[in-house]
Amino acid sequence: MTGRRRTPAERPFTGGLDWSDSSHWSPRLRPCRYCGGLTNLRDSRRSPAHKVCAEAALARQAAEAAQA
Repeated sequence: MTGRRRTPAERPFTGGLDWSDSSHWSPRLRPCRYCGGLTNLRDSRRSPAHKVCAEAALARQAAEAAQA
């Protein structure tokens, strides 16, 4: 393949975050940063977030980046 590699910002997000690692779990329920519903899940920055909400936010960011 001779084409240049795309940077992460140029690659479209296709979903499917892997949150199987225990670091994404907290015993304490907190409001999701996106929808406000309670969740035990934490994103990579340890902020409360549902996996589906985080995936939807990444998809929106990718779409906005593609338009720019």
